[in-house]
Amino acid sequence: MILTKHQTREGVCWAVDGRFLPETFDLKQFLSLKKQDAFALLEWLFEGNPVVDQPLVAPIDPEQEVWACGVTYLRSREARMEESDVADVYERVYDAERPEIFFKSLGWRTIGCGQSIRVRDDSMWNVPEPELTLVVNSAGEIVGYTAGNDVSSRSIEGENPLYLPQAKTYDGSCSIGSGIVLIDDTDIESLPIKLNIERENQNVFAGDANTNQMKRKPAELVDWLMREINFPHGVFLMTGTCLVPGDEFSLQSGDKVQISVGEMTLLNSVA
Repeated sequence: MILTKHQTREGVCWAVDGRFLPETFDLKQFLSLKKQDAFALLEWLFEGNPVVDQPLVAPIDPEQEVWACGVTYLRSREARMEESDVADVYERVYDAERPEIFFKSLGWRTIGCGQSIRVRDDSMWNVPEPELTLVVNSAGEIVGYTAGNDVSSRSIEGENPLYLPQAKTYDGSCSIGSGIVLIDDTDIESLPIKLNIERENQNVFAGDANTNQMKRKPAELVDWLMREINFPHGVFLMTGTCLVPGDEFSLQSGDKVQISVGEMTLLNSVA
């Protein structure tokens, strides 16, 4: 099953497998339930009207949070070491027991498929970061996944790791979509990830990888996130990037960024 969120004349509305759910459905309530009960609820609500040409919005409720992980793939460790004068920080966290986890965005700041992402005006080196994004309920169960773009300023973070919040969290820096694939936990261990960037109708970067290259299991990252902090309405967790354009590349206004993770495709232009 795939959950999507749409903008209608009456407001936003959720759908499952192309059929609208009741207007009272919201993701916060859905993710406050145990996984088995939540899936049973969707089966009961399934017979709605079909979705017809209703624009997609980010599949997240305004009050929900997006968190993110760093240096979970070897390529990410290499890229972060290249950009920083304190490279050993990234080498050490890659091999450490405790992963790097940081706050990324609130739901109301999160960009959806077809909307515009941004790069910081005070940064000269900016990249998209395609990531498997887990959808986790209040009990810490992985309910589904979506595609995520952890847009980042490599120059700001490279200057000093303490600048990470400014490099990672700003208007237009977080995008997810186009929907949520509801899954069993094992369905995410080997998902293809692709990144394509187009500039002036020319492809300027293309790469692919797989979630099986991740050093840490998704469930391990969720376990660390849920320690000492509760998410009564669920949480989204970006699991790190495995595709990083070379040092000579930086996003520009007008670029089109397409990310595919498993069944999900996320397309954004750069404002």
